[in-house]
Amino acid sequence: MCPARKKTAIKKSDFIILNYVGRVKETGEVFDTTFEDVAKKEKLYKEGEIYEPKLVVIGEGWVLKALDESLLNSKVKKASSVEIPPEKAFGPRDPEKVKMVALRRLISRGITPKMGMRLEVDGKLATIRTMGSGRVQLDYNPPLAGKTLVYDVTVEKKLETKAEKIAALIHRRIPSVDMKMFRLKIGKTGVVINVPEEAFYVEGLQLAKRGIATDTQRFFPETTTVKFVEAFKKKEASAKKT
Repeated sequence: MCPARKKTAIKKSDFIILNYVGRVKETGEVFDTTFEDVAKKEKLYKEGEIYEPKLVVIGEGWVLKALDESLLNSKVKKASSVEIPPEKAFGPRDPEKVKMVALRRLISRGITPKMGMRLEVDGKLATIRTMGSGRVQLDYNPPLAGKTLVYDVTVEKKLETKAEKIAALIHRRIPSVDMKMFRLKIGKTGVVINVPEEAFYVEGLQLAKRGIATDTQRFFPETTTVKFVEAFKKKEASAKKT
């Protein structure tokens, strides 16, 4: 009987599948998660958004830098908690970035202000903090500025093969279609991706394909060509009723 395969620690450039819940330490408020049930419970759920474990390539900046760094040397299936101070998250809160504006200024622009609303004013994003006496307080700080963040994370899987990694890169760009429906043919210098009909009408498909090709050639420099095949198959005629 072969000995159990030793699990190696996560290192830079590894492809991992990550689940997490991000919350504010001071209040316990959840601000981000990969779990649909948590999103619904915490009133974060957005219709049409896909909640599932996330592909992360260590060192690529696909998650907050401090979180990315904390994943180094972690182990698959071992849950951990990462605390990130404001200076390594979204920075300290700057009082100079809080401004008062006249309510009529926003109304004249077709904006109906509401408490906590995120809006763009003069090309900058702001959050409405208070309203009253014909004035609105706009906070131009990032919503999580000045807050200590805590991530509860689990590396669900480390991708090992080239096929697994390319499939995950495809799913990152086209998450609404099951990655198993894409068929791959991987050669020494080329990759052929057979695109299923379910993906033909996905919004932004051409940009997604460009992104997939760019990602594939970046992570696998030996790949000189990425070819997408889209074939419309003839539907079987319905059997005639007797």
